[in-house]
Amino acid sequence: MKLALRYPLVMGTVLALMAVAVLLMSGQPAIAKLAASGYALAVAAYLSVGMVRRLRTGHWGIDILAVTAIVSTVLVGEFIASMIIVLMLAGGTALEDYAAGRAKGELSALLERVPQTAHRERTGAVTNGAVTNGADTNAVPNGTATSGGIPNGGGDNGAHEDVAATDVRVGDILLVKPGEVVPLDGVLLSDAGTFDESSLTGESLPVERSAGEGIMSGTVNGEAAVRIRVTAVLEDSQYSRIVALVKEASESRAPMVRLADRYAIPFTAFAYALGAIAWIVSGSPTRFAEVLVVATPCPLLIAAPVAFLGGMSQAAKSGIIVKYAGVLEQLGKVRTAAFDKTGTLTYGRPSLVAVVTTDAMGQDELLRLAGSAEQYSSHVLAASVMEAATSRDLRFETASEALEHATHGVRAVFDGLEVVVGKPSFVAEYAPGVVETDLHSGQLAIYVGVGGVYVGALVMSDPLRAEARRTLAELSALGVTETVMLTGDALATARHIAAEVGLTDVRAECLPPDKVEAVRSLKRRPVMMVGDGVNDAPVLAVADVGIAMGARGSTAAGESADVVIILDDLSKAAQAVRIGQRTVRVAMQSIWIGIVLSVGLMVAAAAGYVPAIAGALSQELVDLATILNALRSLSPGRHTAPPAGQEEPSTSAITRTVLR
Repeated sequence: MKLALRYPLVMGTVLALMAVAVLLMSGQPAIAKLAASGYALAVAAYLSVGMVRRLRTGHWGIDILAVTAIVSTVLVGEFIASMIIVLMLAGGTALEDYAAGRAKGELSALLERVPQTAHRERTGAVTNGAVTNGADTNAVPNGTATSGGIPNGGGDNGAHEDVAATDVRVGDILLVKPGEVVPLDGVLLSDAGTFDESSLTGESLPVERSAGEGIMSGTVNGEAAVRIRVTAVLEDSQYSRIVALVKEASESRAPMVRLADRYAIPFTAFAYALGAIAWIVSGSPTRFAEVLVVATPCPLLIAAPVAFLGGMSQAAKSGIIVKYAGVLEQLGKVRTAAFDKTGTLTYGRPSLVAVVTTDAMGQDELLRLAGSAEQYSSHVLAASVMEAATSRDLRFETASEALEHATHGVRAVFDGLEVVVGKPSFVAEYAPGVVETDLHSGQLAIYVGVGGVYVGALVMSDPLRAEARRTLAELSALGVTETVMLTGDALATARHIAAEVGLTDVRAECLPPDKVEAVRSLKRRPVMMVGDGVNDAPVLAVADVGIAMGARGSTAAGESADVVIILDDLSKAAQAVRIGQRTVRVAMQSIWIGIVLSVGLMVAAAAGYVPAIAGALSQELVDLATILNALRSLSPGRHTAPPAGQEEPSTSAITRTVLR
């Protein structure tokens, strides 16, 4: 019943064919012919309504051939052939749905895993003997959590309540049982945990996380129950953002009609001309009908959408969400790539390069005290200083007094010892004698004063992404001949990064409007823009193809972009171009397969070698050939290895970068 309701034309045609067969076997050929012809003409009239509507809007489609083929076979008495054509057209819709369903499999898999409920820890609940009140009592400054207990065997003795994921708020503590999907973004409170992140990152092996590390929603917990503190509500969690993008992508229409109809006029004209010649030469109007039967355009109408949906599925499987199917066609033609610097070409997380000290203090002590003070700072560099200190196993002090001076630095007191960290002018107010450190391009310094004495500086640098050079090389191999950096940084720093990565042009000291104008002024189009921050949202929207590094980027950037990369991996930008090129290539190959096979059958039919019934049946084989070829876009195809010395980073390494 469901099949009949979904495909009424298919079921109606099957029933009509069965009725015609019964009439023929019962010795009623005249009635069978009348019934079949009437049904076929009714279907042709139904199809004509949509065709006329499209013609009125100036949209010339090749479905006019299908209507003409039905009418002509009825007129020459080939009523069985007319019924086969109708069945072929109706069945083409079902075949397209099947192929589209397979192509959307990777997208649908994400949607089916959306968490609906969460096990929230009750206020005042006791877990492993520790009382919790909605927040971990062992939390340290700057939001870094220490370990919490793992419930014994996953049993909670009423310590947890099942609530809708939409009711969970930031700061709530959740229990995630073995094998469950993590419902919201959070920080791990348990000592350690193992998570399957394959649905988000493609990493096939489980990933180990320790207390204080971030956990993305959508990952699958391992064999032990864990506790997490929620850091984002459901609609703001990583997995929900991905699902929203996937829904938008799955609902987009493939550019099938536009792509197929590029060949509508010449293909239709050729079919009519060949049919007319066959009629004139043979003197039989049946030849005209036989030619049009094999000219039915189902292969052309089906090939493009199947290929584009397959390309979107392949992209999603690779961690690349393409919002609209038409974007793949644009990606396949990209000739210029523009990049933001911070967070795109670089990691956006400055790392410690050197510790410059005076005779007053050693390097480790300076770094330990600086890290202790930076606990109380919200500045973007504070986390980098703390990470550098932690990597050397340096323990932080607890301040008796701490005050951050926005954009300047932080001052903290530890057992009566005053520590100031920040800009040289700020530090000089508390510790005279600050000496500014010599820096190379792309470096910056954080100055430190202790007990009223200047003791040294921390030299930081935002390192170039490991995959940046390889990405630019791959884009060049794919035909992207112009590469541009658009950044708000100083020209000297921008040129240093550009020289390292191999960019052809640099536009420095750009405000968001300047980036927009720069993209508009680029001559070689289409232009692809890759960025990650809020300031990149306008330029991502104005580019021919905007790509957002969504793993760490802002929501604004993701919403403005046409493509969102959910892994912290710049090389996915080149992979998106490669998938776009392959998708368009497969779509065009499928269309030409349909054209070539149809033309061959038309020539044979014009010569009298393909009767109308045989021609109608042969078109089903043409349909099958084009669909199978279009489904090749589901596979990644051959991938050129990275240039020597530029190895691909492992997925696990990328994953650790995303969540750190």
